Amino acid sequence: MTHLVFVYNADSGLFNTVTDIAHKLLSPHTYSCKLCNLTHSYFTVRKDWTNFLAELDAELEFLHRDELEEKYRLKGISLPVILVRQNDRLETWISTEEINDCPSMEVLKVLISGRLQSGQSNSSGA
Repeated sequence: MTHLVFVYNADSGLFNTVTDIAHKLLSPHTYSCKLCNLTHSYFTVRKDWTNFLAELDAELEFLHRDELEEKYRLKGISLPVILVRQNDRLETWISTEEINDCPSMEVLKVLISGRLQSGQSNSSGA
C-alpha cells in the first residue's frame, strides 16, 4: 500500500497554531503554506478534505516542518510537499511547486487521485 506523508510549511504546537491563524486572518496572501490554505479553514480541517482522505487507498501521515525534522531527520527541503515512503526512504511525490500551482482544493484532489491511480511515484529523493 502507498504511504503518503503530507508535510505542512508550519511548525507544530499551540503557539504556532495561534500565530498561523492570525497570519491567515490578517494577511492570507502572504501565508507560506498553500497546503494549509487549501485543506484547512481558519480553525479546522475542511470537511470535503477529510472525506476525500477517508476514501484514498493509501496510508496517510501528516507532519509539520519541525516534526519532519524530528521523525525523519529531514530538513532544508522545499515545503509544503507530499512525500511517498518507499523502502524506508522518502521521495517527493507532489512537489511544492505543484501544490502552490493548485488554485483550489478540488485541483489538489484531482492531482492526488490521478497520481494514485497511475501508480506514479514522481521524481526525486527528499
